[in-house]
Amino acid sequence: MADGGLPLAALPLDHPPTDGIEVITFGCRLNAYESDQALARARADGLENAVIFNTCAVTGEAVRQARQAIRKARRARPHARLVVTGCAAQIDPDAFAAMDEVDLVLGNGLKSAPGSYARTAFETRVRVNDVMSARETAGHLLAEHRLTDRARAYVEVQNGCDHRCTFCIIPFGRGNSRSAPAGEVVETVRSLAAEGYNEVVLTGVDVTAWGADLPGAPSLGQLVGRILKLVPELPRLRLSSIDAAEIDPDLLRLLADEPRLMPYLHLSLQHGDDMILKRMKRRHTRADALRLIDRVRSVRPDVAFGADLIAGFPTESDTMFESSVSLVEAAGLAYLHVFPFSPRPGTPAARMPQLDRATVKARAERLRAAGAAALVRHLGAQVGRTVSAVVERDGLARAEDFTEVAFDGPAKIGGVVRLTLSGQNGRRALGAIA
Repeated sequence: MADGGLPLAALPLDHPPTDGIEVITFGCRLNAYESDQALARARADGLENAVIFNTCAVTGEAVRQARQAIRKARRARPHARLVVTGCAAQIDPDAFAAMDEVDLVLGNGLKSAPGSYARTAFETRVRVNDVMSARETAGHLLAEHRLTDRARAYVEVQNGCDHRCTFCIIPFGRGNSRSAPAGEVVETVRSLAAEGYNEVVLTGVDVTAWGADLPGAPSLGQLVGRILKLVPELPRLRLSSIDAAEIDPDLLRLLADEPRLMPYLHLSLQHGDDMILKRMKRRHTRADALRLIDRVRSVRPDVAFGADLIAGFPTESDTMFESSVSLVEAAGLAYLHVFPFSPRPGTPAARMPQLDRATVKARAERLRAAGAAALVRHLGAQVGRTVSAVVERDGLARAEDFTEVAFDGPAKIGGVVRLTLSGQNGRRALGAIA
């Protein structure tokens, strides 16, 4: 669960791109990656004058925002074809098909498939297949299909999820876990390194589940080790959000021994109270999470941690909520993604006794405040260090431990610079080229 389901990237609707195709992305980085694939496929299929909405279903707010954006697009571009795809379209295609503004609804499995955006595709208004029957993912690893980001490249190594957390609808939008073969991943990373990318991020819905469905059930750590061994020219490899219940021994060893594996882990913790974790059907306890963090820190002292946390889960008492607040400091977290609980129809959590929205909102704000204080602590500890950072845009770079650094001076986007950190402004570190 990531990024809250709000738009990640969108061109202004009143300034459509020159080729007439616009993609509006909601949700996680994986969706952004797949939006790039969808755009490439739409162009290959000859689609013109269109807006593609790659939706998210992680919260009710994400779906509301998508519907709002669709209506806005129709007003701004009355003659464009509007295509809705992504997790929300997969889970509830009829709701989008009922909107007069929508011309085509595509399921997740079809959004980058050949012919999905051809002229004849619009003859059938709803095209959604059974995502639970999907078994392969290797097709998306073509070198030209990647998230457009001049600073780094993203490689989707896994899709889907085999777990059934009580708050989450995403498995019904993505299907069961499927892994891309290691050889395909290595070749893709090698091609990206040859193109000059200094940092590659391995991404997926449940990245630490990679390999469980492949012959011999290799681990994510084995995949990471293979990439680092076979692509020595790649300076930096990073992992996206991972499940704290699934860090394997090989991955732990690489964190200890391999400086090219970046010292930042974003953990899908979701809560700090054992009873709520049980009701969420998570596979770890508070103590499990703290032990894991301690183990990683013992072998990689410079590591930083981020986490997803949900505020206002059904039945959450004041005491239970305080367990989440206290976890931020107990775990030494540096970054938080806070989600006010939003019931999703079709999930067990939606049938549990709900908290009132005012309480949910207040608890989310309190948790965000704890996250802001944690970030200040983290940034304060960086002052005086000299770090290696990838330049994301003019004047902003990202250090190995994910610290964002503002700096003065010319630097190539995507290049690696050495920065001496002299201060912080509460949101990012302040530095200068060393």
